[in-house]
Amino acid sequence: MRTPPKPHTGLRPKVLRPSLSTWRARVSLVLIELVLLLTTVLLARFGLEDFFHALNFPGRFTGAVLLVVAFTTLLGVIAVLDHWVRHCFPYSGLVALVGTFTALLTNVMILVTTWRDGDSAFYKVVFAVLAAGSAAATFAVWRTAVMVPTPKRVAVAVIVPSFIAVANFGYQNLYQPYERETSPVITLSPGKAVLSKDRKAFAVPVDITLQNHGDRSFYVLGSEFHAMAQKVTLSAKDRLRQQWRADADQWAKPSEVNPLSRREIHQPGDLLDAQPWMPYAQWIESNDSFTTRLVVQLPTNTPYDQVTFYATAKLARKDRLILEPPLRFLTKTWDVKSLPAWVKEHQNPDYDALIYRARVRENNAIDEYTRDPRFLTVYWDFGKHGAYVATSIARAGEEGHIPGSIEQRDVSSRYGLVDLTTGPYVQNLWDIKNQR
Repeated sequence: MRTPPKPHTGLRPKVLRPSLSTWRARVSLVLIELVLLLTTVLLARFGLEDFFHALNFPGRFTGAVLLVVAFTTLLGVIAVLDHWVRHCFPYSGLVALVGTFTALLTNVMILVTTWRDGDSAFYKVVFAVLAAGSAAATFAVWRTAVMVPTPKRVAVAVIVPSFIAVANFGYQNLYQPYERETSPVITLSPGKAVLSKDRKAFAVPVDITLQNHGDRSFYVLGSEFHAMAQKVTLSAKDRLRQQWRADADQWAKPSEVNPLSRREIHQPGDLLDAQPWMPYAQWIESNDSFTTRLVVQLPTNTPYDQVTFYATAKLARKDRLILEPPLRFLTKTWDVKSLPAWVKEHQNPDYDALIYRARVRENNAIDEYTRDPRFLTVYWDFGKHGAYVATSIARAGEEGHIPGSIEQRDVSSRYGLVDLTTGPYVQNLWDIKNQR
């Protein structure tokens, strides 16, 4: 005969809890608790610093997420104790499973980030151990009897769309705005030349404006304005093709790129004036502008026929780095006593530069702790070739390293480095010279 089914009593089925009857169970409990506690401490440390001190909204949002994860793993610590020892809460096994699995995902993600961008071997080992430990803890909790309050299909139907929605929101509202390129614009406007009272000299005013129409602020790492004076000699007849080619051969030198002309005989330009046009280590705020006027003076009997003006600036996004301490003068290339060894080794007799230095702080806590200190070096170069500003960001002792194109692009992207250039603006001097 078939045994009649037992009447439904309305009570929950009994859940088999793990016990501490063996030494292996006790060791497993201690290791799981230790992994969750260390994960909680590290994530809370990173999360607090990012939440209050990150330079941008994605960084602060990441700090808030890390704090939520740290709170979840802390609940996991309590839930594991209840699941193994006290047996007070029926769903403590589920909470412990969520806590260990959350710790696993977070530790793996930070390990990948640290392995890819970090320099600290200590943190690589720490997060590798925590990732392995949290994986073992997740497996150990999963093997126990974990009560799920809702059917698995319902849980999956809720969790998967929620994860997709959060990922889509983060990509559209956090990642894309952070990665969006923004760049100020330099405008240069030479004015009309003005004669002096004694008509022995004249001055050309030059207005330079930096306009920042974007939603990011920028550090000014360096700026330079320089004027090159040229003699212009015209040929009475068309020049030969070989002469055009001779001019084009000079294009291998950056300072000698000049137009090819049938009648104009090119003469190399001479540096007439070079100076900064913005205070370095200051910043330009979003939707702000900076304007200055410089004056270039020449005698009216000058042999030059043209003056060419250039203006450049090196900037860095304030939401991607901190300069600490402020950018300050370090040394000069002609001071042999205070010159760094790497500069002495690569010094060119015609290379003159002022060198400035500042410590770079990362824009988030994880990078700040897992990467070696970086330093920004600014070179204000000038000489017969003209003038320009060069920058590099590297570890101490590696300032002389010449990065490849891919490495240079990665550094510029990480720290938001922007190069602005305007010019050449050519002004003829024949009118003013005829007035003497």
